[in-house]
Amino acid sequence: MNFDKQVVIITGGTRGIGLETVRAFVDNKALVILFGSKEETVASSIETLKREGRIVKGYYPDLTNFEEVNKVINEIYGEYQHIDILINNAGISANLPIEQTSSKDFSNIMDINVLAMFNTIKAVVPFMKKQNKGVILNTSSMVSIYGQKSGVGYPASKFAVNGLTKSLALELAPYNIRVNAVAPGIIKTDMVAKLPKEVINPLIEKIPLGRIGEPRDIANAFLFLASDMASYITGVILSVDGASKN
Repeated sequence: MNFDKQVVIITGGTRGIGLETVRAFVDNKALVILFGSKEETVASSIETLKREGRIVKGYYPDLTNFEEVNKVINEIYGEYQHIDILINNAGISANLPIEQTSSKDFSNIMDINVLAMFNTIKAVVPFMKKQNKGVILNTSSMVSIYGQKSGVGYPASKFAVNGLTKSLALELAPYNIRVNAVAPGIIKTDMVAKLPKEVINPLIEKIPLGRIGEPRDIANAFLFLASDMASYITGVILSVDGASKN
């Protein structure tokens, strides 16, 4: 796949799935701008990528603040005169039972997982409409399909991501803007990699493909959905979970 000189913005791009997605698009010749939550994590990720021979730019806007996000998006467009792909990967999870979840906790996860996504999309859409083309990809989750036993805020937010994705696919299709989501299963992020075997092995047993997913599996899905090979695909929630069931 060749994304030569296409401008790609990736939120949550400093670690895990996001960082691997940054690598994947850089390796396919895209001009990548990663967003992170803190100046130090953005700087550290940029330095790590530089040591690997990958050059990217980075910002750390508060994604829950539209004015701040809009300012950065306008700065990026002003520099490149086009924004081709937006990948909304920033997010947080939750696992506490509802009795231990405060209204503030619930609002926080909805703000970071849904409002932040809304803000970045709202900021880029005027430019994509002007170009009459664009791709918006969102990170959902397998729990948006199956739910989960505890931490209701996380699946609630991911159900919202799916609704946002499907609705905007309809709204933006006349402007040649495609909107899709990837719903990862259990992925070998740093947190999962630290889990003991007695926790990991039962999870693997539930996955028909017999393994936990790698961040690159999700990055590859983003690559496909962003490419011209997916030019007739929009409004899709693509499960990348080894056929696992929660």
